[in-house]
Amino acid sequence: MIVAKFGGTSVGDSAAIERAAGIIADRLSRQPLVVVSALGGATNALVAIAEQAASGQLILAIRGVEALRERHLQVAGELLGHDDDAVDVMGELSATFDELAALAEALSVLGHATTRSLDAIAAKGELLSSSLVVAAFRARGIPAELVEPMSVMITGDQFGKAEPLPERIAERAGLVIRPLLAGGRVPVVGGFVGATEHGIITTLGRGGSDYTASLLGAALGAEAIEIWTDVDGMLTADPRVVPDARLIRRIRFDEASELASFGAKVLHPSTIAPAVRVGIPVSILNARRPQGEGTLIAFDAPRRPVTAIAGKEGVTVVKVRSPRMLLAHGFLARIFEIFDRHRTSVDVVATSEISVSLTIDDARHLDSLVVDLSQLGDVSIERNRGIVALVGAGLGADSEAMARALGALNGARVHMLSLSASGINLTMLVDADQVTSAMRQLHSEFFPPGVNPS
Repeated sequence: MIVAKFGGTSVGDSAAIERAAGIIADRLSRQPLVVVSALGGATNALVAIAEQAASGQLILAIRGVEALRERHLQVAGELLGHDDDAVDVMGELSATFDELAALAEALSVLGHATTRSLDAIAAKGELLSSSLVVAAFRARGIPAELVEPMSVMITGDQFGKAEPLPERIAERAGLVIRPLLAGGRVPVVGGFVGATEHGIITTLGRGGSDYTASLLGAALGAEAIEIWTDVDGMLTADPRVVPDARLIRRIRFDEASELASFGAKVLHPSTIAPAVRVGIPVSILNARRPQGEGTLIAFDAPRRPVTAIAGKEGVTVVKVRSPRMLLAHGFLARIFEIFDRHRTSVDVVATSEISVSLTIDDARHLDSLVVDLSQLGDVSIERNRGIVALVGAGLGADSEAMARALGALNGARVHMLSLSASGINLTMLVDADQVTSAMRQLHSEFFPPGVNPS
């Protein structure tokens, strides 16, 4: 069996859902399990509804509910027509929006939105889209069967970004989904959404539909996982920054994960972890061009010095300087404990005998971090930095590639340089306004015209 996940743009309107139906119809012999995101933009609209209602703007929130209702019913009408079955489906969709309006009214009375209530509202997007997709598939002769994600995606109770429980997911998937596959049905599951052991709705965090697909693929021993999106696959750089970026046909699991953590939008950073554990290949494919080759993420991809260039802005550097670090043990542990306490992830680290520099992407807790870190030494902050990185499984064994990278950045000020422990990623910290030019210079160096990754 295979898992086919369709993102928001791949189920964003009636034409997109038609394309998805065609893709699945061509794969019926492979026993597909379908995972769908909310219609493109729906999750943002749902979060806005919750925030508006909680802040006393109930009229705006209800208008948002009605706009989403109209959009979903329009898509349903275009896909299903207006016979009795279609009327029943649209009635069920409309009932969900009635529930959403009631939730908005409750939040307006309470005057605040908890993470639990936000999850309950945000989950509506996938619950609606999966119902719509099932109806559309059935109308086109595909034996689709709706599977509520709460029945299989068992998680902890960390609302907003719940931790999946793989053993419980495998158990529930075996009981709920496997019999449907064995009976020739096509299960359709809303991604992103889960539930606690007690049935309380949770979500896996933004981009979590990819994670759902990978978790279910691992639980069921899928032969492949397909991520259907609106781009041709993973590229040698972000095409919005480097217009001549090229398709990477095969890429290693560790390289893809590294690129995802640096902001590759086609893949959620946690997506491939469950697939990696059991060796399931993952394909990134374009739903608008299903005949395209796409990108295959697998263990046996070529080991190249440089596979892709990545970059991101909005980086903050935190520097801690203390003579007490000299020959002291446990000092770094105390620093990282402070970051952990303030739920702030550290990206790049560089140390000397008496100082340590760390980069962070999320500066929401920066003020409180500085207060606590100041107990250990002198703290300074550098804002408006950016990161550019070379990613390649063979990078650590190729000193020439690293020298070429620094040479290509001639004229750019490099504030920090770090080769990852695995040797797969060379990270360079530059000024934020130099990220774009640095990425283009590096791409020209390693991927000149006529040179394509294999």
